[in-house]
Amino acid sequence: MYDKTAKVALITGASQRIGAAVAQHLHALGLNLVLHYRHSVEPAHQLQQALLQKRPDSVLLIQAELGEHKKLAPMIETLIDQWGRLDVLINNASSFFPTPLGEVSHEIWRDLLNSNLKAPFFLSQAAAPHLKKQQGCIINMTDIHASKPLKNHTVYSVAKAGLAMLTQSLALELAPEVRVNAIAPGAILWPKTGLDEMAKQRIISKTALKRHGCPQDIAQAVAFLIFDAPYMTGQTLRIDGGRGLNE
Repeated sequence: MYDKTAKVALITGASQRIGAAVAQHLHALGLNLVLHYRHSVEPAHQLQQALLQKRPDSVLLIQAELGEHKKLAPMIETLIDQWGRLDVLINNASSFFPTPLGEVSHEIWRDLLNSNLKAPFFLSQAAAPHLKKQQGCIINMTDIHASKPLKNHTVYSVAKAGLAMLTQSLALELAPEVRVNAIAPGAILWPKTGLDEMAKQRIISKTALKRHGCPQDIAQAVAFLIFDAPYMTGQTLRIDGGRGLNE
């Protein structure tokens, strides 16, 4: 019953926020999806059911802790068993929280590096043979703070900087069959905690377009990299409303 001719995309951290918006947009464009989630069981199943109502047999869910490296390759094996192909890997899952200097433990370091850097590398490594068969692509979700650190978020900034370099390195390693690019969002969705209204307004004031973006902006950029950028690899798209112009 599964459509084996449609492109297949694996999206990590797909149950909510930007990941869910990307999933909805790509599904509307005809892709079959493998949606990874960690703890967000209910949102993941709700998203799956909403998409299946629009197109049956088009969405597979995979639950995994990306910090457990032994579970990464089996994720790829599971989706290949299901779909027989993989065209797009979107490394979207990310941990984000402050790490003031003097308060960083080995566990905190490991958490942020695992989700933002280690898991994207090992998922990409496991996916590479299948992506090569389809002339596919990898899209990494970095951050504008990969190049300009965010105060009190040293470990997160370091991890995203590593992911930006990983994007370039994988682009060299996997060429010419697989394109590897990244997206660096600016103020798209506010963190759930840690920013009051004054802080948000300070960020907006530094943004050339004087407003925050929306998840659909990222979803459209993802679609561009999949369908409309055949001669682009090793690059990072900044979707930040021009915030970088004032940094």
